[in-house]
Amino acid sequence: MATTDEQERRRRGLTAWRGSKVLARTSADRTVGERLSALAADASSVHDPDDWTDVYGGGVVADLERRVAGLLGMEAAAFFPTGTMAQQVALRCWAGRTGDATVALHPLSHPELHEDGALGAVSGLRTVRPTSEPRLPDADEVRGFPEPFGTLMLELPLRDAGFVLPSWEELTAVVEAARERDAVVHLDGARLWECGPHFGREPAEIAALADSVYVSFYKSLDGLSGAALAGPETLVEEARVWRHRYGGQVFQQFPTALSALLGLERELPRLPSYVAHAKVVAGALAEGLAAAGTPWFRVHPEPPHTHQFQVWLPYGAEVLDEASVRQAEETGVALFRRWYPGAAGTGLPPGISFTEVTVAADGLEWTARDVREAVAGFVRCLGQLVR
Repeated sequence: MATTDEQERRRRGLTAWRGSKVLARTSADRTVGERLSALAADASSVHDPDDWTDVYGGGVVADLERRVAGLLGMEAAAFFPTGTMAQQVALRCWAGRTGDATVALHPLSHPELHEDGALGAVSGLRTVRPTSEPRLPDADEVRGFPEPFGTLMLELPLRDAGFVLPSWEELTAVVEAARERDAVVHLDGARLWECGPHFGREPAEIAALADSVYVSFYKSLDGLSGAALAGPETLVEEARVWRHRYGGQVFQQFPTALSALLGLERELPRLPSYVAHAKVVAGALAEGLAAAGTPWFRVHPEPPHTHQFQVWLPYGAEVLDEASVRQAEETGVALFRRWYPGAAGTGLPPGISFTEVTVAADGLEWTARDVREAVAGFVRCLGQLVR
């Protein structure tokens, strides 16, 4: 439970962020009333408001499932309340079909870092790691891995390594290496929607490399929450059974499904422009930090592979958070939002903190000069704290 001080810091940060010029603003920053009003005003553009609400699926939820399956070129898709559940169910189903409960994945992947060991504790699965490098495994690492595994899970992009992606040639090669081992390939595509520009491919062509794929509706599409698992119809039908067993058969989900359809309609077509402009922002950030005489920094990766990337600085996360909030309060510009201390496996040296930068609709209004000026303002605020 958050302490009073933590709650106050959060309120202060949200207030500063809300009133500032930012690179990305999500609906999660709105009040409850604002979010409800926006959904009610916009929902009729993606679904018939006179349709009956869903009851344990159907209606707008089924409409969303059909839309996702079509976008990903898969036979079927099932809606899940969370991506964690969708992915655990997918990997459990594949383990039953292959007869092998071992999943090969990256140590920085979401199930390893953010799910409290759920693959083993809940699903009885075992994980192995073909590489510990801050990138996805390559074909040789998969082909030569000494232990058998039934499923290879690839997170696209690998968020905790800096939203990094392989090249298209590297991705197709690693999939082929898994096929040579008779392993199933599952894509953690929480952020698959924005991978197309890097690969020069549409989502369906990327998804076609795999046997199944999970996608999120709130990370890049700005939905309320929710996810989908797409793949062969027989797998999806089995996943629906396990969804019920895992407690994911929710009575009504129409607000979440409507917000997901709105994201597919509005945000999905704009993601390529966000990815392109993120390269401009990242380059200007590096220029601004260098011009400000920052003793050490890194923009990673440079250029970004998607519309998200990391910035590393040699200061504590708390002082960087304070500098970020001060800049927003004093100048009305919020360049960075939250900083994190480097942790084991991130590739960051001791004493380095990082932040994740996202460029979305608001960021398209920023010129390179705007970014450089904002960097100078941030460094001034930081200098007041670290003298």
